[in-house]
Amino acid sequence: MIRVRLMAWFKRFVDPIILPDGRELLTPRDAAEYITALPKAEHDAADWQVAMETLLLVAERDGPEMLARIAVMKALNRHSATAMPEPRGKPASVFGLFGDASRNN
Repeated sequence: MIRVRLMAWFKRFVDPIILPDGRELLTPRDAAEYITALPKAEHDAADWQVAMETLLLVAERDGPEMLARIAVMKALNRHSATAMPEPRGKPASVFGLFGDASRNN
């Protein structure tokens, strides 16, 4: 018989997940309720499905809490532009370990 770990759903995250509107998700249950309340098109997106699966892993299989936090944060930020690093102003220098062969001649 499988025993459901109800207390794990109510265990507080170490750091709450802050929503764009300022609300906080304090427990895996809060996060799961937030996901299930999303519109169907949003809820069915792959990032949200992964977030829900990781919440289940944390709450029912004692998985790593940080994994669920990362998945929910990734899903929350899935529409924001990914910041790409600026290209370097000049190419990186290549340093010769054995000296420049052309200088020796």
